[in-house]
Amino acid sequence: MVRSYLDNAATTPVRSEVIKVMVNTLKYSFGNPSSTHHSYGRQARSIIEESRISIAKNINAKPSEIVFTSGGTEANNIILRSSVLDLKIKHILTSPLEHSSVLQTVLYLSYKFKIKVNYIRLKEKGEIDFNNMEELLKKNSSLKTLVSLMYVNNEIGNLLNVENVFFLCKKYNAYFHSDTIQFIGNFPIDMKKSGFDFATASAHKFYGPKGVGFFFARKKIIKNMKPFITGGLQEHGLRSGTENVHGIIGLSKALKLASCNFENHFNKMKKLKSYCISELEKIIPNIIFNGLSSSFERSAPTILNFLYPTKKDHLLYFHLDLMGVSVSRGSSCDSSNIKNISHVIQSITNEYLLKKMMPIRISFGVFNEKKDIDLLIEALHNINKVKNFSKN
Repeated sequence: MVRSYLDNAATTPVRSEVIKVMVNTLKYSFGNPSSTHHSYGRQARSIIEESRISIAKNINAKPSEIVFTSGGTEANNIILRSSVLDLKIKHILTSPLEHSSVLQTVLYLSYKFKIKVNYIRLKEKGEIDFNNMEELLKKNSSLKTLVSLMYVNNEIGNLLNVENVFFLCKKYNAYFHSDTIQFIGNFPIDMKKSGFDFATASAHKFYGPKGVGFFFARKKIIKNMKPFITGGLQEHGLRSGTENVHGIIGLSKALKLASCNFENHFNKMKKLKSYCISELEKIIPNIIFNGLSSSFERSAPTILNFLYPTKKDHLLYFHLDLMGVSVSRGSSCDSSNIKNISHVIQSITNEYLLKKMMPIRISFGVFNEKKDIDLLIEALHNINKVKNFSKN
């Protein structure tokens, strides 16, 4: 069966070059990187530190500002928890549209440590209301504050106006953490020129392996952070445990390959998204796109989210899968109960519409072509015909 994989925001296929370097590392560099008293361990340590240098170069940071993790969820957890425990943050400002690894951790911290939490008001399409953000920062200026906002929303693709956030955080002396998991590896980023205090990344979002990621933290901040996992001195003493050597080199290789080709990647994604929008508009009259996902200026070209007119058909995604098309209803981290509409879509969509329609997230990747979109359109058309036939 011909298949179309359009769920790259959940995870991307691993590039062949990445697989090759990982396999070679597993075969020939199996030493424990902490066993530096012999050549096997020193070779493994060298791979980790060379990877750290390469990653830092590709995001214009210092190697000492990169800490390896098991992925984005752990990275977000470390930053949020350390901010409260080590930096003595007393107020967290975030939004209702954040990833669950941020929202659930913030909720836990608010109860456990009596941290004050405010959620920034949203505009109609899920945009941050910066007037409200400034009001909340000003009102709580006596409290040490962390702002946590994702750069690219993983469900609706909204791009955060980070320049506004940089300005307000600097004005009110707040730290800024950004979940950049859908951004890093898909778009260029320059940490030296930016106002990020913390940022997170996960290799499997940019054609690397699952189970490995990193966070960036400013050098002046990282020295004040205490161990998140104890029992060793790995990763600046913050995260004990033997490092995932083959995963780290896979992460480094994937980011290096992505960084060499950002312009071509961006142009291809934009063309695929434009074609998909035009084809969807042909088969779904008055189609409703969620958030800003249909905007080429204010959303990532890799994500498109829309409402499909069907009465709470929770098998819609499985029907598409049986026809060879892989899409999702939203974040894969929130998929334990398939009958639930994600908190992101509920926050920005009329409840009446959600009784008649189901959200579909399409996310494009470098291995996609127009034929993948054609297969999606054909599958939706066939589902619609069956639906109309059953009504008659």
